[in-house]
Amino acid sequence: MGVGSSTGSRPSRSGRAITAAGLAAVLAVSLSACVQSQRQGDGGDTFVFGAAGAPALFDPFYASDGETFRVTRQMMEGLVGFAPGTAEIEPELATDWESSEDGTRWTFHLREGVEFHDGTPFDAEAVCANFERWYHQTGPGRNAALSYYWIETFGGFASDERPSLYSSCEAPDAGTAVIELTRPTSKFPDALGLDSFSIQSPTAMEKYGADEVRARGSSFEYSEYARKHPTGTGPFEFASHDESNQSVVLERNEDYWGEQAGVDRLVFQVIPDESVRKQELLSGGIDGYDYPNPADLASLREQGFDVRVRDPFNILYMGISQRDNPALRDLRVRQALAHAVDRRNLVEANLPAGAEVAELFYPDSVDGHVSDTAKYPHDPERARELLREAGHPNPEIEFWWPTQVTRPYMPDPRGIFNAIAGDLREAGIRVKPVSKPWNGGYISDVNQGKAQVFLLGWTGDYNSPDNFIGTFFGSTNNQFYTEPAPWGGELADRLEAADREPDPKSRERMYAEINRDLKSEYLPAVPLAHSPPAIVTSPDVEGLVPSPLTAERFSTVRVEN
Repeated sequence: MGVGSSTGSRPSRSGRAITAAGLAAVLAVSLSACVQSQRQGDGGDTFVFGAAGAPALFDPFYASDGETFRVTRQMMEGLVGFAPGTAEIEPELATDWESSEDGTRWTFHLREGVEFHDGTPFDAEAVCANFERWYHQTGPGRNAALSYYWIETFGGFASDERPSLYSSCEAPDAGTAVIELTRPTSKFPDALGLDSFSIQSPTAMEKYGADEVRARGSSFEYSEYARKHPTGTGPFEFASHDESNQSVVLERNEDYWGEQAGVDRLVFQVIPDESVRKQELLSGGIDGYDYPNPADLASLREQGFDVRVRDPFNILYMGISQRDNPALRDLRVRQALAHAVDRRNLVEANLPAGAEVAELFYPDSVDGHVSDTAKYPHDPERARELLREAGHPNPEIEFWWPTQVTRPYMPDPRGIFNAIAGDLREAGIRVKPVSKPWNGGYISDVNQGKAQVFLLGWTGDYNSPDNFIGTFFGSTNNQFYTEPAPWGGELADRLEAADREPDPKSRERMYAEINRDLKSEYLPAVPLAHSPPAIVTSPDVEGLVPSPLTAERFSTVRVEN
């Protein structure tokens, strides 16, 4: 359901305020009417969730955004999943698995009696059909914008110059799938819990042309399968997508192999404005939403709403590129930046309760975390001393921060930028602010190393050091170092060697040494904080289990009417 607009003479300042308030009210009323029609449906219990953005499509293999995955993970399952409330893997469509001694051959024993939503049996042939589909992508399907997680996890495709981690899939019998890798990796089998690697119905994908994706300028035109017929094995199945109303409706899979979903219908109502999501919750238009403003948590609790704060499984960091500013190539200058930032005050003043000062680039629940690393306590005088020693007593730096975005690790980018910029100026650093929209140049420029000093972060996909520091500082990331940073290739090689190490204890020791050197020898960025993002629901909602990966499954939810 859309909201109309009109143009006229330029309003006064007070007129603009009234117009904005009126528009918010009209939007809230319009959304309530739309949601109520969805809630009534054909009767039965409905859980309505206020989503911050629209899903791009419903084929998780071609997705990389959280709002798409929020929907698809309710319909799709992988060989492995994540235990509720944790980042630890557990059996899902595979009941158990084992690997060869060298870590390159993985045998998965599959769950019996499972069917896809279209009635196609789930078996080893279906597993291999999915792996072969991913590996044999052609044309636009090989684009990193579409196959992001395949490229990040497995590398290349068939007949590709880039080496691939994947070699083959065999189905010796219906209940056994054997995955061959070209080398050992710390990613396995945890990475198979990623939503992109959900197992989908080969029958439906063939019938509705799942791979028929076409480039259209800077965007893509997706297949009929991806738009209208996503088919998994999960507790909910696809019912409808109303693009004008910006809503997605899923219905309970009555033939689900596991415990039945607690509601008949699951509705995702897209409400981009956080304040409107809050108003809809207060009015009863929706039953829950994600990432409430930290400033609202206390009042929401006082009004009886259930505010659940997830365990922090993320990192906010201040990145330092060495491409364009020669001063930043000097370790002493980067150390000065680290000493200049008052991270304790940043956490207490700008992040929600429960946030923690970060010493490393991932939480202490991840392997390889060590405490005996170089420390950079807030010390403006030490920062000034290091700058003088480096011959840059008053350097000028561009400090970038994003607009038009809220991230779990960065709930208030402007406030965080202002706090850090003030700290840097106190240490004698001349700050030149640069701000760009998150999807309007910020991310693309940062990824090309154009931002000298910048704010960025990450929410972990699974519990592995490679998913954090391998992603940040590996050979495919140009945020931090391009030539002439001589240690860039060395660090990337060490990270790849640790990922390849098949022995868990040896691998953990390798990551521990890398973490020590990241702080003392390299310092490509300054770890700032781990922040616990919240999710809020109405008092009538029971059974929601918050995920540190922000990857909740709503099949356990029940709504008391």
